[in-house]
Amino acid sequence: MDGDDEVSAQMIDEIYANGGDIDSQQPHRPVIINGEQLDVEAYAALYTGRTKIRRLMFIADHCDNNVAMQLEALRMAYDEVKKGENTQLFREVVNKIDGRLGQGYGPDPGWSEAVERRAEQRKEKLENELNAYRTNLIKESIRMGYNDFGDFYYAHGALGDAFKNYVRTRDYCTTSKHIIHMCLNAILVSIEMGQFTHVSSYVGKAEQSPDALDAITVAKLRAAGGLALLEAKKYKLAARKFLETGHELGNSYSEVIAPQDIATYGGLCALASFDRAELKSKVIDNLNFRNFLELVPEVRELIHDFYSSHYASCLDYLGNLKANLLLDIHLHDHVETLYNDIRHKALIQYTHPFVSVDLRMMANAFKTSVPGLEKELEALITDNQIQARIDSHNKILYARHADQRNATFQRALQTGGEFDQDVRSMLLRASLIKHDYNLKSSRKF
Repeated sequence: MDGDDEVSAQMIDEIYANGGDIDSQQPHRPVIINGEQLDVEAYAALYTGRTKIRRLMFIADHCDNNVAMQLEALRMAYDEVKKGENTQLFREVVNKIDGRLGQGYGPDPGWSEAVERRAEQRKEKLENELNAYRTNLIKESIRMGYNDFGDFYYAHGALGDAFKNYVRTRDYCTTSKHIIHMCLNAILVSIEMGQFTHVSSYVGKAEQSPDALDAITVAKLRAAGGLALLEAKKYKLAARKFLETGHELGNSYSEVIAPQDIATYGGLCALASFDRAELKSKVIDNLNFRNFLELVPEVRELIHDFYSSHYASCLDYLGNLKANLLLDIHLHDHVETLYNDIRHKALIQYTHPFVSVDLRMMANAFKTSVPGLEKELEALITDNQIQARIDSHNKILYARHADQRNATFQRALQTGGEFDQDVRSMLLRASLIKHDYNLKSSRKF
């Protein structure tokens, strides 16, 4: 395999070099690590609609130690929610602000009453139109009526009712495009409700009509499918979905996900679950995914550092990204697991080429203490992920390689035995043919 061939003397030299002074030994490597706090305004600009508000509120809920960031997120959420018609979400934002942003960001009874009054009038109109369509049995009009009801409920935050009305349109769909439109609406609401089993189901339904799918819709379905698999902690399958997401996605799915998220989610899931050969062929050499990685240079660099065995630099990138990743509404629950998996893979990959490893040098490369490194290695050895033993006194890890001489001898004996059995069988068959001996089974009646 390509991956195995590259675990060579050059790789070993890189690993040893990485254990020393990175700055002095690799002055040519670009350093673009950004440990600054999240730019809330730039982050929010990537999204639109309900997800933008929810992401801002999530940031506010999870950065209690940074009051300035919290208030900035709430201020932007307040401004955004007033552009829509969701009075329930507006009251939720106001309660979180709790008067800390002054009178301009407090309860606005006049706005709420006006929105709710218009909503009642709009709902009554939609009901009358739908009843008329159902009386006249106009199939396409009924579909549009239910779809309009779905849009209405979604805009006002009644996600359950929105989902029901979107799904009802299925009975009145007459073309594949209608089915796909229904599926995309159901996926959007399901993501907002956190019902990711529904997401997977409707992604599958939409993919059953490949002739009606354009490149952008395919990219949306891949992204949504990746989110559902990420939520299910199926990181390898999620990585594949994100890697298959076409660059045509662009900013067309900003009500759900940004292209920067595709790079981050896909890159981290791939690092945590792919082997070395897959990382090279499916991520680094993937021209399509490279378009996404260019949007998040930190993720691009940490992937290249991991593959090149520059673990100290890779861990620096991961460490600096962690605080911001914990503020991501979809990724925060998976950060610790993904980081642990990536670190364990790095430890395994580091030890793989060597007969023995100095734990002091290895601890330096992974920026940890020798006792802490020993505990990590003990766990991996116990889990049979590393075939080795630790000399705690001399602080050396010895690989437990198989006895090649004994293994070769055993294979030779086995081959000889199989050959002897084959020869005996052939001689017996030849003797039977020579003496024209045929054994006929007797039938009993």
